[in-house]
Amino acid sequence: MHRSDRVTAILDRLAYGGTVDVATAARELGVSVATIRRDLTLLDDQNLLVRTRGGAVGRDIAYELPVRYRDNHGRAAKQAIARMALRALAPGRHVVAVNGGTTTSEVARLLATRTELTVVTNALNIAGILVNRPKVKLVVTGGVARSNSYEMVGPWAETIVGRFNVDTAFIGIDGISAASGLSTHDEVEAHTNAVIIGRAQRVVVVADGSKIGRTHLAHVVGLDAIDQLVTDSSADPAELQAIAAQGVAVRIAEPARR
Repeated sequence: MHRSDRVTAILDRLAYGGTVDVATAARELGVSVATIRRDLTLLDDQNLLVRTRGGAVGRDIAYELPVRYRDNHGRAAKQAIARMALRALAPGRHVVAVNGGTTTSEVARLLATRTELTVVTNALNIAGILVNRPKVKLVVTGGVARSNSYEMVGPWAETIVGRFNVDTAFIGIDGISAASGLSTHDEVEAHTNAVIIGRAQRVVVVADGSKIGRTHLAHVVGLDAIDQLVTDSSADPAELQAIAAQGVAVRIAEPARR
């Protein structure tokens, strides 16, 4: 099991149960006690939990797992989402905006195979994927970098984004729900993402099923600002129906069969 999967599982247990026992987690996740202890120490160092004798307890915060641990989690579903999202981008010249995230990273890998694109991004990981692609014009916003999401946020980022007319924005998000629209963990990041969305003629949200129905601290935009949601079959069907009822085109992507 990848560390990203273990860390996600540990934080999920803390979110729902409040505590994690080292021996129990090791048995359930199929790894050694020493491995779980190292994972807990790592999360403690990042203030995502508090170590206790024999385990850990959660902090009274909403968890935002750093991108470097989320990257391999559910990757097949994210790749399928990216493929479906890109189907609607016709060949030819386009100005595309992409924000940070693990699903948008898969979108960027597909954009890297296209030509005649200008890609505007506020995310360091997206820029890293595209910077050596000579047939893609890359614009990086600048701004203050957030280590958890690799996004550059704040007034500098928003000023650069505001100078572009974007045809399609591919937006990754921490939560999307019928009741609350789009939300994320950080209020500054939320505002920057709202500016990106506001510059686009068409907005496609790419989010795996774990993000559907979630609401976090900072509101980004309402569903009226979104044209399409691409997710996977693990998403709550009732929530997807409620989102679609507000005028968002919902698409379900299935991972390719091997």
